[in-house]
Amino acid sequence: MQAVNTSKRTVLAERLREARTPWSRLVGLLNRNHLPEGEGLLIVPCSSVHTFFMRFPIDVAFLDRKGRVLKVFMSVPPFRLLLGGPGARMALELPSGTLARTSTVPGDQLLFESHRPQ
Repeated sequence: MQAVNTSKRTVLAERLREARTPWSRLVGLLNRNHLPEGEGLLIVPCSSVHTFFMRFPIDVAFLDRKGRVLKVFMSVPPFRLLLGGPGARMALELPSGTLARTSTVPGDQLLFESHRPQ
């Protein structure tokens, strides 16, 4: 699956994993040493995330149920707690620098789609 910012016509992640079970949401990216460019994790449902015990900084976008960006946090270092606020239903975790590179801001619309065969 990939994450596309339809407002800016940019791709945020070409290889997006979903965390929908309680265990996968709890573990998230904790077992990783880094998050390569082009990868991401979509956590559903989710209104807050933490970076406790992570080994690298990440970008986080909180989204409503329709995929609209509510809040963005850029280059979040380890040992932080982030709250998505009212209406937050999903969190998109990306490599540090992705949100700035794609100019993703609150109000942008994201679309999650399966890769199309080439």
